[in-house]
Amino acid sequence: MNKRKFQETLISTEDDVDNQAKTMTYQGSASFLTLPIEIVHMIFDELSDFVIICSLRNVCTRLNMILDTYPRYQRLTTINLTYNDIGAVELQHLTNALKNNTTLTTVILNVNDAGVDGGKHFTDTLRNNKTLITPNLCNTAIEEVGAKILADAFLDNTTLTTLDLGNNYIASSGTDGLAYALLTNRTLTTLILENAHIGGMGIESLAYALQNNTTLTTLDLGLNEMEDEGARYLADALRTNKTLTALSLCRNNIGHMGGKYLADVLQDNTALITLDLSENPLYGEGAQHLADALRNNTTLTTLILYHNAIGHLGAQHLSDALGHNNTLTTLILDHNDIDHLGAQHLSDTLRNNTTLTTLSIACNKIRDRGAQRLADALRHNNTLTTLILDNNDIEHLGAQHLADTLRHNNTLTTLNLAFNKIGNRGAQYLASVLQNNTRLMALDLAANEIGNEGVEHFLVALRENRVSVILC
Repeated sequence: MNKRKFQETLISTEDDVDNQAKTMTYQGSASFLTLPIEIVHMIFDELSDFVIICSLRNVCTRLNMILDTYPRYQRLTTINLTYNDIGAVELQHLTNALKNNTTLTTVILNVNDAGVDGGKHFTDTLRNNKTLITPNLCNTAIEEVGAKILADAFLDNTTLTTLDLGNNYIASSGTDGLAYALLTNRTLTTLILENAHIGGMGIESLAYALQNNTTLTTLDLGLNEMEDEGARYLADALRTNKTLTALSLCRNNIGHMGGKYLADVLQDNTALITLDLSENPLYGEGAQHLADALRNNTTLTTLILYHNAIGHLGAQHLSDALGHNNTLTTLILDHNDIDHLGAQHLSDTLRNNTTLTTLSIACNKIRDRGAQRLADALRHNNTLTTLILDNNDIEHLGAQHLADTLRHNNTLTTLNLAFNKIGNRGAQYLASVLQNNTRLMALDLAANEIGNEGVEHFLVALRENRVSVILC
């Protein structure tokens, strides 16, 4: 019997109680089915969600009735099957189980070998199930053929809101089907296609769909080899799209010209709230283009420029723009070699900026000099709540400047100084201020060459302060 074989293959590690109960179930044992429901529920308690969904449902009417009254089954809305060696056959069983399921809303199938045939089976779920809203098929080897088949089913689906097909070789041909579906679909709000090998042609198809789509709000296209040309296609789409609020384009080899295409459209776009351009070679020139956009943009609140080689000149351009921007609340500039000069430019902005709440400049070699500049600015800043400075070669002098600022600053709640070199002396400076500062809630000092002496300082300080301190 297929169900029994399926169960024995996948759930071989279940304990003896599980195996006995399930074997009895599959055989339709009269003694099992006539047990009091409470006893059967106790047996169910020993089974995994996967077994309950795939192997117990639709065995017989009596068992279905018992399952329907089982509290855990009634509450089951999410099933996570990541790393479960699920292939096409197993996915077919899951699909059959989901046809009549009315409780599951999220199915996570990350890192399974579903393949093209598995994608075909899952389309039946998309066509028939009316409650599933978030299927996660990341890294399931469905390839472009599987993506096309899923897209066909997607045309008729009216419940799906989130679809994750990342880390699948969808290519431009598989993307065409998804783009066509986006032209008519009115429910999907989040589409994740990270590392789907889409390329410029696939991006062009998606961009065309975005010009006509009115429901998608989040799109992740990271690691897709789009380059400047792909950025141009998306920029053209953003001129007419009024609903996309979050866009991730990290690791796409977008240079300063691609940055300019996107920056130009940001001058007028009034929908985008979050933009992630991490790990693209924008350099200082690309940062300048984005800075020009920030002077006029009134909706973007989060800009992520991690590892973009913008240098201190790029930091200067962005800092100057923030003097005219009243909407950006989060700025991530990690790994950009801005050094202490870049920190100086950002400090000048922090003295007057009244909207930025989170600033991350980790791994930028700002050293003590840069830390001092930031500390001086924070004496005059009343809005920044989170400052990330890990991996910046900051020593005890930098820690001293920051500690002195914390005696006066009443808004900073999170300070990350992990992987610096503040040592016991820096720990002493920071510990002493905690006796009076009650606003700081989290202080990360991991990997800072702090020995027993430094720990002792914090033990004394924490008698009066409930701040969370990480020392190792």
